[in-house]
Amino acid sequence: MGLWKRRSGGRQGVQVDLEHLPRHVAIIMDGNGRWAKQRGMPRKAGHAAGAETFRTIATFAKDLGLEYLTVYAFSTENWKRPEDEVRSIMGLLEKYLHEAIDRMARDRVKMAFFGDLSPLSPKLLDLCRQTQEISKGYDGCQVNICLNYGGRDEIVRAAKAFARDCAEGRADPNHLTQEAFGNYLYSAGVPDPDLIIRPSGEVRISNFLLWQSAYAEFYFTDVLWPDFTKEELLKALADYQHRSRRYGGV
Repeated sequence: MGLWKRRSGGRQGVQVDLEHLPRHVAIIMDGNGRWAKQRGMPRKAGHAAGAETFRTIATFAKDLGLEYLTVYAFSTENWKRPEDEVRSIMGLLEKYLHEAIDRMARDRVKMAFFGDLSPLSPKLLDLCRQTQEISKGYDGCQVNICLNYGGRDEIVRAAKAFARDCAEGRADPNHLTQEAFGNYLYSAGVPDPDLIIRPSGEVRISNFLLWQSAYAEFYFTDVLWPDFTKEELLKALADYQHRSRRYGGV
C-alpha cells in the first residue's frame, strides 16, 4: 500500500494512503487580503503570495497523483473589488500562464478554465486558449482554474443552452436527466469534486461549484491561503480518508 508520511518536530506527522486518494479536489483560495493586512502590506502582495501557494499546491497535487484539482481564482462577484486590485489579480494570472506555457512540456499538467472568459483582456484570453490547446493531449493531473466563475451563473447559462437546444429540436425536455444537464456545465466531462477545501476560517462555499458539490466532503481550516502548505493539503486528504461517504444511503 502506498503511503505518504511527513514528520514535523520529531512527532508522528500526517499519513495519507496514496492508493485511496480522492479523484477530484477543489479549493477555494481565500484569505490573501487578510494575510497582507496582518503584515501591513497592500492587498496585491497577498495575491502575489497566494499565486505562489497555488503554484506549489498544484505541483504537489500532481506529484501525489491527484487526477483533478479545481481552484476558485476569480468569481463573477470579484469585479466589485477596487480596480487596481482586479488589475493586479489579472496581471498575476498573466504572469502565471506565461510561465506555465514555458514549463508545460516538462510538467505535462493539463489545464482548463471554468467560467465566462469573454470579459478578459485579449492578451489574457489568448493565454488561456494557448494553455488549453497546448496541454489538451496530456495525461495525468488536470488543473481547472475557475475564472470569472459563479455557480449560479453557470447553472443559468446551462439552462439557457439547454432551452436553445430544445427550441431548435436538438434536445427534448421530457428526456432531460441530471447527467445530460451536467453536459451543459463548464465542468462537462470532469467528475464532481470528492473534497472541497476552504482555507481562511470562513465556513461557506461562496457560489462555488453549486451543482457539482452535491455530495462533496468539505474541509475547513483557519489557515489563510498564502500560508496553506503541502502539509495542510495532506491534513485535508488524511481527514477525507477517515470519512464514510454514503451518498444518501446507510
